Amino acid sequence: MTVCALIIGLAVSASGLALWQFSKNLPPLDLGPASLRSTVVLDRSGGLLRPFATADGRWRLPLSAGNVDPRMLAMLTAYEDRRFDSHYGVDPRAVARAAWQWLRHGRIVSGGSTLSMQVARLVEPRPERSLAQKLRQGLRAIELERRLGKRGVLELYLALAPYGGPVEGLRAASFAYFGREPARLSSAEAALLVSLPQSPEARRPDRFPAAAKRARDRVLDIAAASGVLTREEARAAKAEPVPHGKKPFPMIAAHAAEEAVAADPQAGSIRLTLDGRLQASLETLATERAAAAGPGLSAAILVIDNASGAVLTHVGSPGYLDASRRGAIDMTRALRSPGSALKPFIYALAFESGIAHPETLLEDRPVRYAASYAPENFDLTYQGTVSARRALQLSLNVPAVELLEAVGPARLIARLRSAGAGIALPRDAAPGLPVALGGLGITLTDAARLFSGLARGGSVPDLLRRADLPPPVPTLRADIAESVAAWYVADALRGAPPPENALPNRIAYKTGTSYGYRDAWAIGFDRRITVAVWVGRADGAAVPGLVGRVTAAPILFDAFSRYGGEPEPIARPRDALIAGNLALPPPLRHLRKDGLAASGGATPLRIAYPPDGARIDLGLAGTPAEAAHLALKALGGVPPLTWLVDSRPVAESARRQADWAPEGAGFARISVMDAAGASDSVVVRLE
Repeated sequence: MTVCALIIGLAVSASGLALWQFSKNLPPLDLGPASLRSTVVLDRSGGLLRPFATADGRWRLPLSAGNVDPRMLAMLTAYEDRRFDSHYGVDPRAVARAAWQWLRHGRIVSGGSTLSMQVARLVEPRPERSLAQKLRQGLRAIELERRLGKRGVLELYLALAPYGGPVEGLRAASFAYFGREPARLSSAEAALLVSLPQSPEARRPDRFPAAAKRARDRVLDIAAASGVLTREEARAAKAEPVPHGKKPFPMIAAHAAEEAVAADPQAGSIRLTLDGRLQASLETLATERAAAAGPGLSAAILVIDNASGAVLTHVGSPGYLDASRRGAIDMTRALRSPGSALKPFIYALAFESGIAHPETLLEDRPVRYAASYAPENFDLTYQGTVSARRALQLSLNVPAVELLEAVGPARLIARLRSAGAGIALPRDAAPGLPVALGGLGITLTDAARLFSGLARGGSVPDLLRRADLPPPVPTLRADIAESVAAWYVADALRGAPPPENALPNRIAYKTGTSYGYRDAWAIGFDRRITVAVWVGRADGAAVPGLVGRVTAAPILFDAFSRYGGEPEPIARPRDALIAGNLALPPPLRHLRKDGLAASGGATPLRIAYPPDGARIDLGLAGTPAEAAHLALKALGGVPPLTWLVDSRPVAESARRQADWAPEGAGFARISVMDAAGASDSVVVRLE
């Protein structure tokens, strides 16, 4: 062995010993800060709705290498680290080349950093530039590759690379400069983002577009020389302009996203049940229609999937940042007067109680109640004698108040609350007849849930908002209506006159206009979805001419068309009674008021047997249906009596008792009506 070889060997050994000692003194690599990402809120399919900056104000969005165009990744490695796939974190050839150029020219001509070493610098940022720092980066690069592998190192680079200002990571840069995901970038756009991290502030296209274009074109030349692009593709890409400004980050479903993050602040990613395509479309619709309706007006739209209760669209305002319309206020959660929008639930209660049928005749004539309450129709005209179906379709006020007097305002409010709706009454007053026309407060969210209950046969859904969590345990609530009554209402509302330029008999819907023209409502449903629309001022000021059928209903029908597909009617229950007025039992043909007075003071009608809430064992299991009978008994009233089960007549008798053969086990509402129009009902469970 020559002396020269011995000296070289000793030098290498000493260097290795020094390197080992240097690495031994390094603290453990902490990837915690590097793992911090912006919280992102996604739609049901994983599309980005709204990102939130990190606590220190950075935009750093999570990204997988699998969601980046492979040609862009090839462009990146060709530009930054051609032997990325073959080295172990440090490229000896690149280091040797850089060292030779430094010795030859007396200055740094090219760097020897690999992508892995750049990631090490981003993970452990240090201001000094020294040989020791380069050595530290090399050791960290080797450690990173051992711990994370090539893909992990690449994804860390894609997440941490600087792009100017608070923008870090490829995905954030792609949205900041081009407004879309990295997988959808053109070759020119991809090349620009590849070039920026080497000198992010000096090449920012929003400040130095000429420098950005030169850097981009150099990446395109290297990509063409490496075979990533053809010469023609590179030439065409160079002809594209560079962006001269930044774009805002997505802010779709801003209210829903903010609410979700506030409820789960530790989650890095939250996936909602929202349909991103429909959400964006209906946000545009709300913005356009609110602008057309007038200055200062807001609008809100909620779409519910009836089968699951999933919220598909949550538009809280026409624009979250629009201060002129108080866009930061989520109007789906604001208490407002519904006007006539809740009339269907008066009719449902009347149908369920056996007081009326859709073909029962009602009187639409001037009337005055106690306390000088005299309701008038919206157009100040009267229709005379009309069916309950027609009165509901035309939203006549006088028949609705007449029905509410029959079923009782307190009973209606109790039913709405038991179904889960938060109902506010003026100054906590006792419910009165004005609640029929909007004398109460309710949110658009609760109103939508109630109407969804009609579409579901009376069962009000618990709303599902998170797609990444197990569905919540269902809340035990009373139904808003029994199935037959719910269908009667849905069938009637399907025939309501549509707004101008809309087709009839497609969806069941109801409008409402609050007192003083402060709120315009339209809520509609088919078997698939329920759509609720509100228009008005967030501050509650009056807006002359703001009418539900004119302002909100067209938005409702447009929203249904944007959802797509043909509306599907609600299936008719087997027990629904389809009959004209003359075919109804006499007490159901006309709503009779003051039946007790007409009977000359007879004892009030009530069901004596079965008692309300009873569980009756008829031995239905294994017994032929015709063999099981239930005796029905009443007290008081004016014969003849008509007995109904689930709104369907089953017996008529001149005596105060009858016999009924149930068709099966389950819950049943048994009602009785006398000749004067008085009624009573109970709910029993047959076993």
